[in-house]
Amino acid sequence: MTGLAIGYVNFGVRDFARAVAFYRDTLSLTLKFADEAFKYAAFDAGTISFAVVGSETVHDGDRHTGIGFCVADVDATHVALEAKGVRFTMPPSKQLWGGYMAMFFDPDGNVFYLDQLAA
Repeated sequence: MTGLAIGYVNFGVRDFARAVAFYRDTLSLTLKFADEAFKYAAFDAGTISFAVVGSETVHDGDRHTGIGFCVADVDATHVALEAKGVRFTMPPSKQLWGGYMAMFFDPDGNVFYLDQLAA
């Protein structure tokens, strides 16, 4: 098989409207499509599409989703997002693998990376 690539990432959120507002307004991702009836919203997130799916069965707790948002300046983005009330689980720090990253929660408790990849 050739040409296999991740084209989009979906994950469940408990409060659909709150999630759409967070990703659109707080993280400033461009909303591509939203449908309240189906509880589905897709955002432009660079080379892949990022989507939230409303679900009553989202599990509680600190979940590590493995999704990373890459930025040119982690420190500046960290400061800007904290000013908007985003909760970070790890402040910006140098990683053993060479990157520089922080980790933050969305309103549903999903944990995300904020990466500044090494050149």
